[in-house]
Amino acid sequence: MPPDSMHAALEERAIVVGWSNPRVRADSTRLRDLTLVRLFRREEAPGASPKPAMLAGDRVVGYEEIARIALDAAPPAGVQVQGGTVSVTDSAGLSFGRRYVYVTTAEDATGRSSSPSERLVVTFLAGPAAPSALAAQAGDKEVRLKWEAPGSFLDGAPMTGELRYVVLRGAGNGPLAPVTPAPIAATTFTDTGLENDTAYRWAVQAVRVDPAGMARGPASAAVGATPVDTTPPSPPTRLIAIPASGSVRLAWNASPEEDVALYAVYRAEGAGAFLRIATTQAMTTLYTDRDVQAGRTYRYAVTALDRAQKANESARSNEVSVTVP
Repeated sequence: MPPDSMHAALEERAIVVGWSNPRVRADSTRLRDLTLVRLFRREEAPGASPKPAMLAGDRVVGYEEIARIALDAAPPAGVQVQGGTVSVTDSAGLSFGRRYVYVTTAEDATGRSSSPSERLVVTFLAGPAAPSALAAQAGDKEVRLKWEAPGSFLDGAPMTGELRYVVLRGAGNGPLAPVTPAPIAATTFTDTGLENDTAYRWAVQAVRVDPAGMARGPASAAVGATPVDTTPPSPPTRLIAIPASGSVRLAWNASPEEDVALYAVYRAEGAGAFLRIATTQAMTTLYTDRDVQAGRTYRYAVTALDRAQKANESARSNEVSVTVP
């Protein structure tokens, strides 16, 4: 049996053709020794009647062989083999606006070839140029992206019709991969669920949507951004102060967030402004202030600070006032 499930995608200046290799022979018995698959191409003018694909020896009459893939060897450049599927990136000798017809054949270990597959007819549309002015604004576990639509297609023609976009993301210097499940229509996108304090890069590809098919253009220049934690913890609660001779002992209820790193203790004398006088580790909700003088009145408050690279500080706890005996 010939390969089946022929399909194609237009990527920048290439046509990526894929298919599934056969698993059975023409008599429905299992094919155990598939060794070679071939891809053939024919160029036709738009509107012309497709030429039938007829096998003559190991050739297909009227078609040019553009890929020969031995399944027991490393695939050649531009070819990917994954299990029983194959894809070939065809970029040589193509012209925008022309129609290309593809067929495949398969051979077993004895050199017996299948008949040609069903014809795959592809109109080679020019994809859009790359989007421009891509900008990224970091937020808390998210980054907001915006960009400008391209003004022309890759063949130089001015932009017309519908465009959509694919957003690509990579962590650090890693490869870029799509994060939009399907192309989107907007020129803005918010990428959520990111790790704070991790560097990421983004790029955007424009996709031409045409009755004849879809064509994806090149990626924009990449931009980088690092999401940051901007959400402060909840303030500590139920702060109490117990004065004693030469000291004031403070205690409070912890903030509920798991990312609390420190508590900051603030003190003011009389009606004066609060000043930070100490910090304690998150597991400590007690503090004794020994820098006090008898007969003076002090006010206290406590805040929580998280583990963000630039720590976020909570609002102050309730305020307490005591006079040192």
